[in-house]
Amino acid sequence: MNSRMIGMFLLMLIAVVGLNFYIGWHLLIFMKELGGGVHAAVYWPIFALVSFGYLFGRVPGPKWLLPLFRFFKVIGSYYFAVMEFGIILLIGADIVYGILRPAGHLPGDYVLYAGWTVLILLACLMLWGTRNAWSTVIRDYPVEIRKGTGRTNTALRIAAASDIHLGNIVGNRHLKRMVERINDLKPDLILLPGDVIDDSIEPFLRNKMSETLKQLKAKYGVYAVLGNHEYYGGHIEQYVDEMKNIGIKVLRDEVVEVETEEGSVVIAGRKDKTAESMDPVGRKPVAELLSGVDPSRFIIMMDHQPYGFAAAADAGVDLLLCGHTHRGQFAPNHWLTGRLFELDWGYMKKNEMHVAVSSGYGTWGPPIRIASRSEIMKIDVGFLK
Repeated sequence: MNSRMIGMFLLMLIAVVGLNFYIGWHLLIFMKELGGGVHAAVYWPIFALVSFGYLFGRVPGPKWLLPLFRFFKVIGSYYFAVMEFGIILLIGADIVYGILRPAGHLPGDYVLYAGWTVLILLACLMLWGTRNAWSTVIRDYPVEIRKGTGRTNTALRIAAASDIHLGNIVGNRHLKRMVERINDLKPDLILLPGDVIDDSIEPFLRNKMSETLKQLKAKYGVYAVLGNHEYYGGHIEQYVDEMKNIGIKVLRDEVVEVETEEGSVVIAGRKDKTAESMDPVGRKPVAELLSGVDPSRFIIMMDHQPYGFAAAADAGVDLLLCGHTHRGQFAPNHWLTGRLFELDWGYMKKNEMHVAVSSGYGTWGPPIRIASRSEIMKIDVGFLK
């Protein structure tokens, strides 16, 4: 790690500590106004344990402590949403305070009024966000491909679910709902564009989630690619083997040709962009990956992170499926993802290539979504001569 990265990490750490102190200080004042005998020496260690619970939960430890670490990780995950919403609401309360006080209109019990208002709004946001995270919508993307596949006006139905993030929070219950919703669509092909697991493979194995995942049914098979979180977990080979054992092929800079009733379909799967820094082999450019593919075929490509649309279009890709962004997962993060990516969610056409970017089925961190939803993509492909 070079000095620049160390410096950036320290600045980020200082910023996070400062923001959490801002929240903790306001909460302490509110609790004292309520009449509670709160001792700072007790309060601050507990607050630190909660606010940094996600990091504490990732600390390696003996097996008998793993349930406790998982508990801290779950609590810390929820706190990510509490922190972001809390900062926004508290800044609003402080602005109102700054306006009312000089004008002489500040109520004597303003701290209590403001505190309860912030807590009620925070609870509403968390409840609304929870509903959006666990209730799934089907996104319909009908597309027409001007390539012959043996017949005209035929259709191929693709079901795709990205960013499932199976782990300690998104588990078998949500996964079973996904399997049922996808199978109800009666898809010809099922595609999983990355981040099937939420870094560590341990909960995936412990809760036998593969037994649920293998119930996915599609006429022409189920295919997946790696996301950044599979790389973060560091168990890629084990994960790929687990998926293979349940009949799901994980494509790592690979191309497969699938024979369908409508003709031959090419499925290309790229390694995630993270491979450029974490995989000693790196990953292939799109042009190299597709160099031996007949361009007259219908070409689908999965690439977890939505970058390089122009390169994919130039290489002859007809349908590009991505995820990764979660559309920011909860507002106002979607303003940032909307500026970071050419397309952070939804559908667009890049030259002759159709692009669909999913906000994801699961969640990273807190199971909270605002301005985004848990979703499955249903893509009905029509072929035109």
